[in-house]
Amino acid sequence: MKKIFLLKILVVLLTITSCKTEKKEVKIQDLKSINYLDESKEDFNERIEWWRNARFGMFIHWGVYSIPAGTHAGKEIGGLGEWIMNNAKIPVAEYEQYTKQFNPKEFDAVLWAKTMKKAGMKYVVITSKHHDGFALWDSKVSDYDVIDFSPYGKDILKQLSDACKKEGIKFGLYHSIIDWHHPEANYNEFLRAKKDTIGYKPKFANYLKNYLKPQLKELIDNYDPEILWFDGEWTREFNHEQGLDLYQYVRSLKPSIIINNRVDKGRKGHQGMNRNDGVKYAGDFGTPEQQILETASTLDWESCMTMNKSWGFKSNDDNWKSSELLIHNLIDVVAKGGNFLLNVGPTSTGLIPGESIERLQEIGNWLDINGEAIYNTERLENKYKQGDNIRFTKKKNSHIIYSIILKKTENKINLKGIKPNKNSSISILGFNTELEWSYNSENGLDINIPNSILDTWNDKTYALTIKIKGEEKLK
Repeated sequence: MKKIFLLKILVVLLTITSCKTEKKEVKIQDLKSINYLDESKEDFNERIEWWRNARFGMFIHWGVYSIPAGTHAGKEIGGLGEWIMNNAKIPVAEYEQYTKQFNPKEFDAVLWAKTMKKAGMKYVVITSKHHDGFALWDSKVSDYDVIDFSPYGKDILKQLSDACKKEGIKFGLYHSIIDWHHPEANYNEFLRAKKDTIGYKPKFANYLKNYLKPQLKELIDNYDPEILWFDGEWTREFNHEQGLDLYQYVRSLKPSIIINNRVDKGRKGHQGMNRNDGVKYAGDFGTPEQQILETASTLDWESCMTMNKSWGFKSNDDNWKSSELLIHNLIDVVAKGGNFLLNVGPTSTGLIPGESIERLQEIGNWLDINGEAIYNTERLENKYKQGDNIRFTKKKNSHIIYSIILKKTENKINLKGIKPNKNSSISILGFNTELEWSYNSENGLDINIPNSILDTWNDKTYALTIKIKGEEKLK
């Protein structure tokens, strides 16, 4: 009897296990058959919500181009630092000599992650591979990477992804669609030969299938990024159908990942938003480059910007934006409903330039006091600014409105279109003083800021934030 009883239990357990396995296999099969281009609005909103709330991230352009740092063969090369291979017309074999010198012994991933956190950044996007084709991880698809081709011999992405995870920073990767090093996607050679696209596309398609996609799978499998930030989609060889396929492929590897609009051909120049030409392009957010949208937008977008002129380190680029301008840019972007991705270009030794560190510290200090007006906020429905020196944001799922003052003001401020709650407490972030105010439907909201607060304004204040419990008064 015991043997029969035990046999019955074993049969039941095997049946349960078999059912679970079948369900798991069905789930995996369903995942592969999902058309991610037809995602519902509800699913999209759920997937991108953390990114919308984050508002502020770090862009990192780092690679072999940090060694010449804008100078090749004794000559200063014009243009962006990371474009030196193209701009100086450096042949592949000659450029590889720089790769063999890439040995950033001072790179400290933990310090980088802590720097992001202190700056108030919630996510990071680093160049896994820029246009020059050099990979910052141990790729099994190619030897042209930091492990096999450079003396450094350590996986940079692994170090940084681990450090960011410990600091609560969401990890993202920039990856170029073009590749000046790969023989089937060598944009430089393509331009020099002035070939027509006919007869060249099959080679590029082969590169996409056998090189680009396998490398993307490595990145997702090994580093589990939350964002994939594509670039180089403007190359002639890449087309809209390939963009749709690439988006579908990446989402099939990790359904929750967020992908920018440069995965496809819809971007309208550096303005960054997709063309309104009736075509349905792939991508989750727009990418204005070195600029901010002129007005607020209901679409998801992210302004990427350098602190000086170049993305990659360039030794003679001293045209630094001020901390005030960068903070005002962050405020302006968020008021218009966007995110701000601010770039650093580390040196060949692995250090973030001191000028960048100084500005990141200033931004972090301001966000320590004013961060609640930036994170987890949304744009107002009817306005994002008043005049040149006032911006508005609204805390999500609440009746709290923030009026951010960019320049030192007089004691009395008048705000139009903002109606405070009855007996509302109005204050300035960082101060415990309740402000006197009055409101009527014709004149709007008058707020009195005492001299005790205005007198503290100095060259490190950058902006003051008024917190109001109330609502937007729509016309």
